[in-house]
Amino acid sequence: MLQFVTSAAMEFLRFKHARFSARFPKDYRYSRSHYWMSPSPDDPEVWRVGFTKFATRMLGELVEASFSVPAGGPVEPGQEIGAVEGFKAAASVFSVMHGAFVELNPALAADACLVKSDPYEIGWLYAVRGQPEPEALTSEEYVALMQETIDRMAAAEHAVE
Repeated sequence: MLQFVTSAAMEFLRFKHARFSARFPKDYRYSRSHYWMSPSPDDPEVWRVGFTKFATRMLGELVEASFSVPAGGPVEPGQEIGAVEGFKAAASVFSVMHGAFVELNPALAADACLVKSDPYEIGWLYAVRGQPEPEALTSEEYVALMQETIDRMAAAEHAVE
């Protein structure tokens, strides 16, 4: 089920499937690996990157984030640039951007849970001066990917039962 929802500052595409529902900012770009990308409101050449609601659900509450790329260091799509640890899982963080690493979100040092509680505004992970990967998806394309992913997970779960 899809519907558009408008917040104070942005328009969202709402996705609902069984027990999972989420809102995805319509103007953001998305990766197949469940990251979002959006130009910074302060500098359109700098893009903020974060986990989608689907990714945060898989990780649970985030307790720590660390990055191995220095400020100004080059990044390419697919490059491992850090790691996160959540209550449910630990995961590597990969770049979905071409460009130069700007920074880790400084707000995460005080409260890493922002990644789950406000994933699309305050809870971004890192910033890059550059461009999104060429394979970046629109919100509609990402929602279609979500539908396929959830259907595949449900089919695998039923095959095990």
